[in-house]
Amino acid sequence: MSFLINPIAHATTRQVHAEQTNTNLPDKKKDLELGKTDDKIDYLARAQWLRAAVLGVNDGLVSVASLMIGVGAVSSTAKAMLVSGLAGLIAGACSMAIGEFVSVYTQYDIEMNLIEQGKVNDEDEDKEPLANPLLAAGASALAFSIGGILPLLAGAFIQSWGVRLGVVLAVTSFALLAFGWLGGRFGGAKPYKSALRVLIGGWMAMLVTFAILKVFGLIFHVKVNSSS
Repeated sequence: MSFLINPIAHATTRQVHAEQTNTNLPDKKKDLELGKTDDKIDYLARAQWLRAAVLGVNDGLVSVASLMIGVGAVSSTAKAMLVSGLAGLIAGACSMAIGEFVSVYTQYDIEMNLIEQGKVNDEDEDKEPLANPLLAAGASALAFSIGGILPLLAGAFIQSWGVRLGVVLAVTSFALLAFGWLGGRFGGAKPYKSALRVLIGGWMAMLVTFAILKVFGLIFHVKVNSSS
């Protein structure tokens, strides 16, 4: 009798194990969809928007902070740094928007030309949507503004020259680390390497700007104050 019971018991055990395995399959698929494992994430699909976002924010941070610190090399007034930072923020956001608009509109023209020539099926469900120049321009300007507003608000209203420069440098450095880490995290790279790379690049830009304007001010005796 035991030789009859054991096969039945083994078969029942295998069936239960199979049911448990099948039950866990949707959970694994769900985990992949939620991004809990990295092996199935399509990082190439993220590359375009991630590059645009990181580039815009970092450009805003470094451009505005470097401009404010550079002006700080020849001026001790908060008003001069505020005006220069605000001008850099507006000009930079407009420049990013116009550049992105022209670039993406060129891509849009190419895609439309291919559709008209019949090389691309416009009704293909798997086909990616056409590039949107206005959306790209707005997103680029917004990303630049988000980055640029941080150093502008951080030090523009601080009266002490040394403290003002220190706060701008500290806030910009922290933001560069944060956005660099996020860029590496979402891009599948090592976040700390990405963060350090962005931080060092930002420091170099600010240092070069400050040094050149400081030398320029010393050579040509340029000193901007509130009365000039």
